[in-house]
Amino acid sequence: MIKISKTAVIMGLLSVFGITAAVSAAEIVRTGEGRNFYNNIFIPAGAETLYLSGSGASQQADGSWGDMEQQTINTFSKFQETLESQGWSLEDIIQVRAFAVSGPGGELDFSGFNAGYQQFFGTDENPMKPVRSFVQIAGLVVDGWLIEIEIRAARVPD
Repeated sequence: MIKISKTAVIMGLLSVFGITAAVSAAEIVRTGEGRNFYNNIFIPAGAETLYLSGSGASQQADGSWGDMEQQTINTFSKFQETLESQGWSLEDIIQVRAFAVSGPGGELDFSGFNAGYQQFFGTDENPMKPVRSFVQIAGLVVDGWLIEIEIRAARVPD
């Protein structure tokens, strides 16, 4: 029987994609960088994970929910507060899954989502970018929400 280390498996997977990197068994590896996200993130065994889901915007003082950009900013701000209260950060987010609906005019505002999203990822303050999915759906549970977001965070313990 031949035993193969986890590091060797990760290195093999990376080479399949034509990626070379010095990988330690205890680091998160991000590859396939696009403008707003990575295509692949490899999480080593023993990493801690945190999942936050079903989060959307908070109603504003005037009773409105805001447009897509405002709702995206509001939602990621709440995620940031929750993460930081638990000793995590936005840099630990490895996956974003967004469910979106069309606005009152019938148009899906993907550029508004990206404008809000780009304030949190790929910035000087947080250069990290997660893998990402954006899915248009027929409706959300909360009337007035345009976006509902789930995140997954991971970090390697010190």
